[in-house]
Amino acid sequence: MTVEDALVRVQCAYPKIYLACHERHQNSKTSASKLSQRDSSILSHLDGERPVQQGEFARHLGVAKSTLSEAIDGLVLLGFVSREKQGRSILLRRTPAGTKAMSNSSVLEPVRLRKLLRRLSPLALEQAVAGLELLAEGARR
Repeated sequence: MTVEDALVRVQCAYPKIYLACHERHQNSKTSASKLSQRDSSILSHLDGERPVQQGEFARHLGVAKSTLSEAIDGLVLLGFVSREKQGRSILLRRTPAGTKAMSNSSVLEPVRLRKLLRRLSPLALEQAVAGLELLAEGARR
């Protein structure tokens, strides 16, 4: 398969997944975790294991450090993000509570996504998740 073939296949598959797993738009008043879409997006970009430097993260998101810092302050207060100082850097990590909140407020609604994933054989499930994680790793690099 060529990269161009893969490009078209991913572009065709993603909207189908999104439409199958997304029925309603969430905001801080409607999400169970009281998260805005911005906060949920921030949580989905953070990792529970591998911390990210706050300045690097702000550049990745394309926002000012002060804007990100304000958002992170609120997520730290909710217990969804941990912030630790390491030398001159500030490292951010999503907490287990943050993972749960992010999952519950994701645009890929857990109930719908769970239903879709249960339709796959164990092997297909493993392959689908591995493929998405490979794409995510490529995006991270």
